[in-house]
This record gives sequence, structure tokens and C-alpha cells, in this order.
Amino acid sequence: MATQCPVRPGNKYTYKFRIIKQEGTLWWHAHVSWLRATVYGALIIRPRAGSSYPFPKPYKEVPIIFGEWWNANVMDVENQALATGGAPNISDAYTINGWPGDLYPCSKNQMYKLKVEPGKTYLLRIINAALNNQLFYKIANHKMTVVATDACYTKPYVTDVVVTAPGQTVDVLLTADQPVGSYYMAARAYASAAGAPFDNTTTRGVVVYDGAPSSAMPLMPALPAFNDTPTAHKFFTNITGLVGGPHWNPVPRKVDHKMFVTIGLGLEVCPANTTCQGPNGTKFSASMNNESFVLPTSLSVLQAFFFNVGGVYTTDFPAKPPIQFDYTNASINNNLPLFFAPKGTKVTRLKFNSTVEIIFQNTAFIAVENHPMHLHGFDFHVLAQGFGNFNPATDRKKLNFINPQMRNTIGVPVGGWAVIRFRANNPGVWLMHCHLDVHLPWGLASAFVVENGPTPGTTLPPPPADLPQC
Repeated sequence: MATQCPVRPGNKYTYKFRIIKQEGTLWWHAHVSWLRATVYGALIIRPRAGSSYPFPKPYKEVPIIFGEWWNANVMDVENQALATGGAPNISDAYTINGWPGDLYPCSKNQMYKLKVEPGKTYLLRIINAALNNQLFYKIANHKMTVVATDACYTKPYVTDVVVTAPGQTVDVLLTADQPVGSYYMAARAYASAAGAPFDNTTTRGVVVYDGAPSSAMPLMPALPAFNDTPTAHKFFTNITGLVGGPHWNPVPRKVDHKMFVTIGLGLEVCPANTTCQGPNGTKFSASMNNESFVLPTSLSVLQAFFFNVGGVYTTDFPAKPPIQFDYTNASINNNLPLFFAPKGTKVTRLKFNSTVEIIFQNTAFIAVENHPMHLHGFDFHVLAQGFGNFNPATDRKKLNFINPQMRNTIGVPVGGWAVIRFRANNPGVWLMHCHLDVHLPWGLASAFVVENGPTPGTTLPPPPADLPQC
């Protein structure tokens, strides 16, 4: 475990935290095994009394939460995959606010319905709580205006499609400016890994205008193809930060800790006397900088850090890959030794208030794929993203220091790279991992241990009395 052990069955634990200089849409979820498939919810932070949104006040606010559903016990789905070393079974449905919608046999006459009044503007707080899929989302015949991502305000961006990775949130303004009627909202997968199986179904709800006849057949939006990377990339890269808006932070220019981090899949040797279902009889694995992360089970990394307990983790996570190679060239799949990353619990130790820059570099091991990389405990600036291997000579010129978007989860482009920067001003232990949950137990993660600051307010408090024990 990274920051705490799980709450045991029949027990309880109260989370207490302070909200400082944050407003917008976040969410909470379970973080053990695949329990977050159903254990999640919205966490909405509104402006303080006397403050206002940096856009006209909407008529109503509406959470739109995407989920993913299996006709099985999700714990069993994950445990079977980990036991066999193969990929887990794909989901059976996606959901909007808990409803699969009328394209699935189980819910022919049930779907999420949003009733709107003509001419009114609604703030949709979109959350992707799906386990393993990024999603395209559209509303027939309607434009949406993006005003925030991951609880950070953005310059208004008008679009007819929203793309979200698991872990991400997007706030949009929707104006009911079309003829009175019914209009489907729909979501389907953005699946960037060529040839990999995925849930190719579509969930939908419906926007119903006040006064629309009940017999009206809703219009259906034309969704992008599942592999429409240009549309996804356009959405992800056209969003910019709202400079001067509430809680805007300029990009820190002095960097104290630079990291170049390769991310991707790999393989693990099948244990003796075992049959494994990964490629060529192996088990699937994943790594960052050729280190495959293992969560400790006896004590959390945070407790080990606070109580100075040895043997739980080491602070030697590499700041760059051990060898350089042609990261996004499919020919690297002929280099078998590179597939098998060692397993361990290696983290990076940071001084309080130090500035960290990370260049995430996708790799082509097994397959290139868009990996949504999530950082606990911090928002970061997304300075640039692109395709191919990061080239310092040319790509550094693309870094946006003026108005980059801020996020806590970045979809690193398929076969590409992304540059982020953040200030480590939150003491404690903070996991950094791929938010496709299939990749987390395989090892696509690491963590930062941030030292205490100089004041009581910047010092890690002791664990509460009811902290769960492993």
C-alpha cells in the first residue's frame, strides 16, 4: 500500500482533509484491487461565499459520471488475470450516472435522463470513473464549452466532443439552444492500443427539453471511431489554463529535479510449474524506467516514511532509463531482455518545495498505447505533448510557459510523450501511476516521498488513531 492499508470489512475510517486553493470537480474512489469499479463518487468544491465562477453562473449543475460494468465480481476478474498472467476479461457495459442505457439488453427501457429548459445553461461536471477505458462523449447537435479540467479552470474552449481518461474530470457548459426535442448523449471507448481487445459498446442517456413530446425519437450523435487519435489529441492539446483566474499558479521556471520516465508494458517470467496466459507463456507486467512497482502489503510507504521503518521501500527510483533506445519503434519488441523489468518498491525522495519536471516517454513494448498518468497530492502544469520520441533539441521549444493547462492526470499520447512540471509543496508519500487499473498491479507506478517543510503547517501530521492496519 502507498498511503494507507485498506479499511477492513466491517470496519470504518473517517477521512479528514483541508481544501486549500481548490475548486471544481474531483472525485473519490476505492484504491485497492478493482473495488473502484463501483466504489466511487463525485467530490464537488464550489467557490467560497462571496466568490463566483469565472464564467456566467449556470442555471443548474449536473454531475455526469462514466462507469464501467462487469457481469461478474470484479475482484474475481482481476484475481483470475493476475493468477494466469493474462489480460483480464473486458467489461460488459459502460454507464452514465449508473445507467448503461438502452443499447444494452439489460436496460432497454432505462437510461439517465437530463431534463433541460430551453435557453438555460447547465454546468456538466464530467467524471471518468471507468476502470480501463478512455471515453469519447458527445451530445447530439450540441456544442459544449470546457471551463475546467481536474478542478483547474481553463480558458473557455468550445467543442462538440469531450475526451476523458480514467481519473480525469472535465467541466463543460451546455446551453439548451436547439429546437425543443430529445437528444442522446453517448459515450464509447477511445482505444489506442492496436489489436488489444476492449469493450466496444456504447452507453447513452438522453437530454430532454421541457415541452418535448414523449413520442419524439431522440437524435443520436455521430461518435468518433474507437481509434480516432487525431480527435483525442486535438481535444487534449487545445485546452489552456485560465491565466489570472481563481487559483491560477504560474509555471515554476527553475527546475530542481529533472526526470525522463519511460512508461509501458512488459513481461514477467512464469513461475515454475505454472501455466501462464501472457505472450509466449509469460505473465504481463509493466514498468517505468525499467522498474516494475510492487505495493508493500505489511505496512504502507507513508507509515514507513513517518516512523522511519526500513525494508519497506528504497529511494533509488532512477531519474532516467538505464539504457537509451528507440522508445517508440516497434522493432524493440525483438529485444527480449528489455521486456523483463525487475520488481521492487523504488520511490523518489524530494526536498520540500522543490520543482520537479517529468518527461513521460511512451514505449512500444508489446503495443503503444495512451497511458493516463495520475499523480496523487498535486496539480501539475502540462507544458507540451507530442508523438514519437521526445527530442530535446526541437521539442523543448514547444513548452508552453504562458498558459498551460493544469491537471492531475495526463493522457500520455499513444507512441508519444508529455512534459509536466509541479512543485513538491505537500509533504508525505504520493503515488504516481497509470489510471488504467489493469496496468497498476502489473507495476506501472512509482511514488514520491516529499520531505517536511519548515513550519508546522508544512509538516506531516502523525497518523490518526483509527488509521487502518494491514
